[in-house]
Amino acid sequence: MVYELAIDVGALVAIDTHVHIEIDDDGTHSLPPTLADAASKYFKSGHERPSLDAIADLYREHKMAAVVFTVEAGTALKHVGVSSEFIAAGAARNNDVLIPFGSVDPLTGAAAVTRARMLVADHGVRGFKFHPTVQNFDPSSQEFWPLWAALEELSFPAIFHTGQTGIGSGLPGGYGMRLRLSNPMLLDDVAAAFPALQIVLAHPSVPWQEEGLAVATHKANVWMDLSGWSPKYFAPALVRQANSILQDKVMFGSDYPLLTPDRWLKDFVELDIKDEVRPKILKDNAVRLLGLSSASAGVVL
Repeated sequence: MVYELAIDVGALVAIDTHVHIEIDDDGTHSLPPTLADAASKYFKSGHERPSLDAIADLYREHKMAAVVFTVEAGTALKHVGVSSEFIAAGAARNNDVLIPFGSVDPLTGAAAVTRARMLVADHGVRGFKFHPTVQNFDPSSQEFWPLWAALEELSFPAIFHTGQTGIGSGLPGGYGMRLRLSNPMLLDDVAAAFPALQIVLAHPSVPWQEEGLAVATHKANVWMDLSGWSPKYFAPALVRQANSILQDKVMFGSDYPLLTPDRWLKDFVELDIKDEVRPKILKDNAVRLLGLSSASAGVVL
């Protein structure tokens, strides 16, 4: 498949590095009904989920691009959700605003490696998304190192959920999900073993914010996105380091549709961030991570 990005980076106000596609054209939801309902209650987001094309229209209207993805967790959830192929196809027809990331189920072993390579070669994905708590795996385990080696070889970034999750929140036993699997210190092992793999710590890593900052500071190949939390709730340490030593590694992300880009950007205006740092967080750092340029039209995989 030839996949061409047609994003005019110079015309963009921002790049949202964290957007979920939660429903496909057949009505399949990314989560089982019990989890989907609990997540809607936790985030006070209602039960409606926008279609992929509606999301593209929203970002086009806002003069923003968006990294879009699903989380494939069939083994852990016993549920076949939105596929990475669906997202890649939708991004291809909205290639002026959407940047597709794939997802593979790490618990499928060698099949996950094969699938990752296929999603790049045949479907044009430009990175990968993982959620250790939802997918029920420890990313630091050497069982999964063949997958990280393959992603390092493919030279595309990997986003990992870190910190607490609203998925499963409020359910008995949290639906069996283990928060500790999303401690960013587990990704320190991955970053050390695969120094060319660009790793994005998704979300402020509450309750492990200091750990996340330490890993991003220590490892040149570790970045952070600021999705899932309104900026007015950011910890002082996160704001301080985003303003200084991590200013070239921190990126805007909303977590849409659970948190809208409008809400995030409105509160970001009030955050004590230096004027020269704001454009880095909103767009410039993502441009570097994603390998974009002001002449992104016609990038061929």
